[in-house]
Amino acid sequence: MRILGIETSCDETAAAVVEDGRRVLSDVVSTQIEIHRRWGGVIPELASRNHLLQALPVVDEALAGAKVSLGEVDAIAVTAGPGLIGALLVGVQLAKSLALAVGKPLVAVNHLEGHLLAARLEERAPELPFLGLVVSGGHTSLYEVRADGYRLLGATRDDAAGEAYDKVGKLLGLPYPAGREIDALAQKGDREAIRFPRALPGDNLEFSFSGLKTSVLHHVQAHGMPSGQALADLCASFQEAVCDVLSKKAIQAARGSGLSRLVLCGGVAANSRLRALTTARAQSAGLEVFVPRPRYCTDNGAMIAAAGFHALQRGAPTGLSVKANAGWRLA
Repeated sequence: MRILGIETSCDETAAAVVEDGRRVLSDVVSTQIEIHRRWGGVIPELASRNHLLQALPVVDEALAGAKVSLGEVDAIAVTAGPGLIGALLVGVQLAKSLALAVGKPLVAVNHLEGHLLAARLEERAPELPFLGLVVSGGHTSLYEVRADGYRLLGATRDDAAGEAYDKVGKLLGLPYPAGREIDALAQKGDREAIRFPRALPGDNLEFSFSGLKTSVLHHVQAHGMPSGQALADLCASFQEAVCDVLSKKAIQAARGSGLSRLVLCGGVAANSRLRALTTARAQSAGLEVFVPRPRYCTDNGAMIAAAGFHALQRGAPTGLSVKANAGWRLA
């Protein structure tokens, strides 16, 4: 079964063709980073307008790359939420038009389900059930993933981890997106230079990063804007505080749920320290850990096609009644 996946939930216009939920035949992403960089973050109206310009060319490129016509795909999957409502509407309306034109089933996909199933695009893929940690600019959540659905175990009370990275980066005068910049600087710094706080310790599976962000602000106010090695040390210390909490709570959640497999996914899962620390701690705890390659951590159409395949396999409804839902909860 070949699925065309379309993703426009934020600032990436993406499409891909995936066979049987696993084999990627094509994967095309048009990024808007340069458009939003001058503003220091995503401007929803600009994102929507760019999706309008890029969506059809990206779909055409994905079909050409897979060497199939639109009529030869078996179904179309589209991100219907969560995300920016204007951006979601572009993808949903395009998917409806294409499905109607060629008489193919259309299935709505939750963006978070796409991230959770992205690891199954890899050759070494996790079997169900597993514990999934979704870490991105808009989400930081722990899910129990089973064949019959998803159970939310914990989420952030305030800022998502990726949002904290971007806000701290903006405070430090780093270019958007700040996650990559902080990760690169952190590799040159001392992770123990500054002991930033770890919020909500103990058995709590919820996250909080607003206090950490404020601690960085207070440090800068007290010591001045850092540069050189001081900047690298601050970035390394901030990053360690984020990754320490994320990795510990993910392992804690897996153990508490009796799960032996841990999946790290979402845009922040491309972070080098988070990948290394989580892998090392999970292996020490006797857990199998799965982290998609960085391309499948960030938003892409392949993960939406894969999630669409699994949705169809479990009998999800299809049809043109799909609606964009900016606040769609996975569980």
